[in-house]
Amino acid sequence: MILITGVAGFIGYHTAEFFLKKNINIIGIDNMNDYYDINLKKKRIQLLNKNYKKQFKFIQLDINNYKKLNNLFIKFKIRKVIHLAAQAGVRYSIYKPTVYLDTNIVGFFNILDISKNHSIKHFLFSSSSSVYGDQTKHPIKEIFETSKPLSFYAATKKSNEVLSHSYSKIYNLPITCLRLFTVYGPMGRPDMAPYKFTKAAIENKSIQIYNKGIHERDFTYVTDVAKVIYKLSNKQINKNLFQILNVCSSKTIKLMDFVKLIERLTNKKINKKFVKRQKGDVIKTFGNNNKLKKITNIKKFVSVEEGMKNFIDWYIKYHV
Repeated sequence: MILITGVAGFIGYHTAEFFLKKNINIIGIDNMNDYYDINLKKKRIQLLNKNYKKQFKFIQLDINNYKKLNNLFIKFKIRKVIHLAAQAGVRYSIYKPTVYLDTNIVGFFNILDISKNHSIKHFLFSSSSSVYGDQTKHPIKEIFETSKPLSFYAATKKSNEVLSHSYSKIYNLPITCLRLFTVYGPMGRPDMAPYKFTKAAIENKSIQIYNKGIHERDFTYVTDVAKVIYKLSNKQINKNLFQILNVCSSKTIKLMDFVKLIERLTNKKINKKFVKRQKGDVIKTFGNNNKLKKITNIKKFVSVEEGMKNFIDWYIKYHV
């Protein structure tokens, strides 16, 4: 049985759906916290329950509860883990670091330790491109420096990588670490730029542009991420193997060009307010995905134009 944590989350939902479409049974857990609109999380679970009744089972469970988590592994004979549960958000981590400590470090340790105790065949987990901090050389490769994160969120993700590496080497636990680059798409998170900018365009509201809009991002479409996870989970992996992979489109877009794209797709002009750079924000993310493409044999990634069209179509259907 495959366990997906954070299944009510954006990436967790799409990953579960991708596996379920392949007729693979999934156990999904989530603590259903209210970091953003709980109704969106409920909607994701409703869709999975409705469309995949026989293959999908959802259990509300917090990864901080070691005993209940361990019992779940025993009851459902978990053999692979896709760990996507985490407290997300760079800026929120500046004001609420203890929430990140509890979920992203203590909770991560719990599922890592239980996975070791149950001799999991493959443990895949989501890290973040934020571990790279501010890089001056691009595209960013997996071997680049990651010891200077700019936010506490990024620091917790780097801690996950270090903890899992030690477990992999000591206990022969096969682990794949996925450094995700700005994932977006339908059912996406309301606290992220694609959602906020689209909402502002459709509702004729203003947006804040940080740091004169000089930021650049490597946007990665969510179904590409789900496909990557599916392919990697099916790969034969040697014991004591620990691998880190950038999961990205390896194409970057300037923030102001991204705003113009949304304006064009919505046929709306967005009012922009320029504000200073936020703490924890990196200037540019642009990843090298050669290693990923070689391992998964995935050659093509969804363009930001196509991806944002899909997102805006979903947003209008869902909200308007």
